Amino acid sequence: MAKSQKTFGRPQNAKQIETRVFSLLEEPVNRLGFELCEVEYAIEDGNNVLTLYIYNDKGVSIDDCEMVSRAVDPVLDEDDPIAEPYYLSVSSLGLDRPLKKPRDFERKIGTEITIGLYAPVNRKKQLTGTLTSADGSGITIRTDKGELRFDYKSIASAKPFLRF
Repeated sequence: MAKSQKTFGRPQNAKQIETRVFSLLEEPVNRLGFELCEVEYAIEDGNNVLTLYIYNDKGVSIDDCEMVSRAVDPVLDEDDPIAEPYYLSVSSLGLDRPLKKPRDFERKIGTEITIGLYAPVNRKKQLTGTLTSADGSGITIRTDKGELRFDYKSIASAKPFLRF
């Protein structure tokens, strides 16, 4: 394998492709009853892979992923936003997917989440609590110490808290 070939990572133009594909497919995916949450373009095992992450309040099945894939494939073929060969993958968000955007937090209101902070609060940089609100500027979580408000810029990481 030549040194210039990657087996994992992101192509240089990934962000441009993700932005273009998102704007191209958001409406067709919405018409099918799903929310297009994120588009990811990456190199996996030496192959270019375009992954669409979709959401529906009632859940996302394998059949749903297949339906979305079949519906968006002709749109991608017609617009041709990716010059090189790639694989198309459609996936649900998953239970433990990191929360990144305000809409991700809005979907999780009423559930427990764990957040990592850039600066400690009460000497802790990681907190777990129930997400009680989310808006364009930040979130509020309820912990055993009461409710705490955080701006998005103060949150280093966030994910659903899963109990087993």
